[in-house]
Amino acid sequence: MADDDSPPPQRRIRASDQDRDDVLSVITEAVTNGRLDPEETTQRQDEAIGAKFLDELIPLIDDLPEGDSLHRKLARQTGQAPGPAGPGSELARRGPTELSPAAEPGSATPMNSVAIMSGRQLDVPPGTAEVTTYALMGGDDIDLCDVMGPGVTVELNSYAMWAGNDVYVPPGVRIRDETINIMGGNDIHGPAQGDGSNGTVILKGVSLMAGHDVRLAKGYRAKDQGQLE
Repeated sequence: MADDDSPPPQRRIRASDQDRDDVLSVITEAVTNGRLDPEETTQRQDEAIGAKFLDELIPLIDDLPEGDSLHRKLARQTGQAPGPAGPGSELARRGPTELSPAAEPGSATPMNSVAIMSGRQLDVPPGTAEVTTYALMGGDDIDLCDVMGPGVTVELNSYAMWAGNDVYVPPGVRIRDETINIMGGNDIHGPAQGDGSNGTVILKGVSLMAGHDVRLAKGYRAKDQGQLE
């Protein structure tokens, strides 16, 4: 009798109420931005509410930019990277050989930004190990959701006067504050301080009458128990 060389069945992880709520929040945000029509919205909401496993939730958001961070989180939990293609997703039109491998930490070019009485949105790409900002009476919105992950360390070097950045992280990120502050300081919101399971952010630099806010990214913020930011 021939040996059975078929791969073992893939492990399926059951979805929690919070997982379903997170997906519903993404769908709602996508509707607000005009990405889904009423029929699509109802269908996806019904499927999200009835989903029993995480792999059933992933196709509902993988073509919605509002769900990028949540998609990566669910894909990591299920071992499906980048995950099954959902309705209208670009992944449905790409062969598996076209998918890019995960970026190695430090493989991307360090980022730099200057904000004088202004600021901009900085979406830090995967592989970035260092971000340096200079702010005078201004500051940037720095989103670290794409770059963070298990074992990843990102240094955020910020030099600010009468200013500060808003820094957004996914859950599980450990924040190490090594900055020098003169008549100022950083505000690391409680829910944003993780256990390091999703990487580490090291805050460095100097602030004069200034400081930075570190928060959970919008899609992850607690909605109850008084933890709203």
